[in-house]
Amino acid sequence: MNRHAPIAIPADVRNRLKALRLAPRRASGAHGIGQHASRSRGAGLEFAQYRAYEPGDELRQIDWKLYARSDRFFVRESERESPVTAWVLVDASASARQHDRARPDWSRLDHACATAACLVELALQQGDRFGVIALNGDGVQLLPAGSGLRQRDRVHLLLRQLRAQGGWPDVAALRPVWERVQAGDLLVALGDGFDEAGTALLERLAGARRDVFQVQLLSAEERDFPFTDGHRFHDPETGEELLGDGRALRTYYLARFDQAQRALQARLQAAGIAHAIGYLDQPLDAPLRALFGRGGTR
Repeated sequence: MNRHAPIAIPADVRNRLKALRLAPRRASGAHGIGQHASRSRGAGLEFAQYRAYEPGDELRQIDWKLYARSDRFFVRESERESPVTAWVLVDASASARQHDRARPDWSRLDHACATAACLVELALQQGDRFGVIALNGDGVQLLPAGSGLRQRDRVHLLLRQLRAQGGWPDVAALRPVWERVQAGDLLVALGDGFDEAGTALLERLAGARRDVFQVQLLSAEERDFPFTDGHRFHDPETGEELLGDGRALRTYYLARFDQAQRALQARLQAAGIAHAIGYLDQPLDAPLRALFGRGGTR
């Protein structure tokens, strides 16, 4: 991807995006969707119900009179329609430099940034707020949530400046994520899904009432392991290398890879995180259609 040019979305992909919508999956519906017809519960005007207070709720939503009578905290939920706040989390660690030999000019990071641009278009067409979080060896780069075309320009500028480097930030460096991504917000994570710390972060966010989706981005070579001769396999984050015969390793690799994928999917499902896989040799919107299309995962 040319880091100095606008992030282009293919015309056919842009056309298909019109049939998708970013929809929260949680039954409580902490926020509505900008242009969606369905109503949600929030802090609007028409009273709907009480529910127990949870960390992350605004203090102004607590019914203090009810607290005085019951000595317990309850939050008033009201029917309303309002924009959701959507976040795109981009894994820009060194492993995002991965590409396929058939297309060496297109990396996992390029694919992630283009997918992020698609998600921004979805938020724009719904009238939703959106922000971006990028993580790599430099720590956290965060663009606060906003709306409109100028916000889209800010997102594209941040994405164009990203470089794939280093490993996953430590826990202390992730503090801005917790300060900005609020309970009820929607977050879509883009990355290879191989970092334990990254999966743990998504689990923690989902456990704290953030609506979390993961789009796992994989190269065709990670999926198919087409190597048939001697090959040097290199880990861009640790620097470790393995010399081996591709043909001899293929069966073992595919079995281990399938096992790891099943374990990851089971873990995400247990945490209530929707998961879809996008491959570098497939259209950008393929995993988005699986998550946000009609009949997709909710």
